[in-house]
Amino acid sequence: MTHGLTLGKYAPLHRGHQHVIETALAEMELVTVIIYDAPETDIPLPVRAGWLRQLYPQVQVIEAWGGPTDVGYGAKLKQAHEDYIINTLGISGISHFYSSEPYGEHMSIALKACDRRVDEQRLTVPISATKIRSNPYACRDFIDPIVYRDLVSRIAILGAPGSGKTTLSAQLAQHFNTCWMPEYGREYWEQHQVARRLQPQELVTIAKEHRSREDQLLLTANRFLFCDTNALTTRLFALDYHDQVEAELEELATQCRDTYALTIVCNIDFPCPQTWDRSGPVKRQLFQGQILADIHSRHIPYLLVSGTVQQRLQQISHTLQNFHKFMNPAELTWA
Repeated sequence: MTHGLTLGKYAPLHRGHQHVIETALAEMELVTVIIYDAPETDIPLPVRAGWLRQLYPQVQVIEAWGGPTDVGYGAKLKQAHEDYIINTLGISGISHFYSSEPYGEHMSIALKACDRRVDEQRLTVPISATKIRSNPYACRDFIDPIVYRDLVSRIAILGAPGSGKTTLSAQLAQHFNTCWMPEYGREYWEQHQVARRLQPQELVTIAKEHRSREDQLLLTANRFLFCDTNALTTRLFALDYHDQVEAELEELATQCRDTYALTIVCNIDFPCPQTWDRSGPVKRQLFQGQILADIHSRHIPYLLVSGTVQQRLQQISHTLQNFHKFMNPAELTWA
């Protein structure tokens, strides 16, 4: 049996990496991919390994925890990589070693395998991991959608009706040169409400469509996607209308904790125009308390912003200055 091996950090995985893997799949009966830990990057190893498993379920993916992190061609460093792969990971029986780098030579010799170089001059896929890491959002054409969506942080903007969520979301998108997701529930409510209410299944429809539109916008977003409300808000409307929540909506609300990298809550510290579609200041205060209680009960870290739109923008910009999607929330510098 022909058995191809390739390896890398895949931080992030790009079309050049995929070209190597797909070439191996076309030529080999069995393909193994070793993915190294890369603590110096912002993307955890399980996330990067997940990309490979989703895109190539037929490939054997080995997560190489604790392997050498330095790269280079010194004798000691080459020996360290060879020892790790052959002795620590126990890799053997490889007929072809696939790469697009000079290290293919010494690894192939160590594995007693054919040195199979793929697009070493980057002519078929003119991109490098270094270039992508410098600005992955400008290189999105070289990144699979499954990967790209994990490079974008969804930021949820919550708050009672009339707390400035829509205005703030639009301003944030403009400030960070990205896109934002308008509140689909408002659009649906204006078209379908009866006596200012919606039926339970309609609220499920709202939450599902809102999430679906977010998923689509992820592929055009630049680092952040600002989302005007999410299923947590829709769930509270279900309780307000009907004193109960459909199981599907409850599940979508539960997923919010892991879906959004950061939650921002708009304070109700300025007057809200009272129009026919508003429920009044008393209800607004009640709804705000319910939102805060709900996210507290779910242990969702959040930033409460107050003041003018510009002041809120400054608070959020300060928090997002060194933010990345997979960071520990305890390390955030809250405004």
